[in-house]
Amino acid sequence: MKRIVAIIRPEKFEDVKRELIEVGCEGMTVSEVKGRGSQKGIRESYRGSNFCIDLIPKTRIEIVVNDDRLDLIVDKIIEGAYTGNIGDGKIFIQSVDNVIRIRTNEHGDEAV
Repeated sequence: MKRIVAIIRPEKFEDVKRELIEVGCEGMTVSEVKGRGSQKGIRESYRGSNFCIDLIPKTRIEIVVNDDRLDLIVDKIIEGAYTGNIGDGKIFIQSVDNVIRIRTNEHGDEAV
């Protein structure tokens, strides 16, 4: 099993969610976060003063999938989140040793 953590533009979340639901991936955890990468923030001007917003609002999506669905789910996230501009985000993939569904006490693939 793998855990996918995608950090994307907030305005692209509905597009990503639609892509994921289309392929039967409905379970996800979503958080509103702030961060920065190579974009290093946005320069703004307000009432004649220039300032830099160095932590950009992003949406964090976490999904645990069986190994055989990993590539499909990653492709759908990329498809929904892509704009071609700096700040589109990143996807991190980690191994998951075990998953336990509390209600039924199922373990592993059955719990995902």
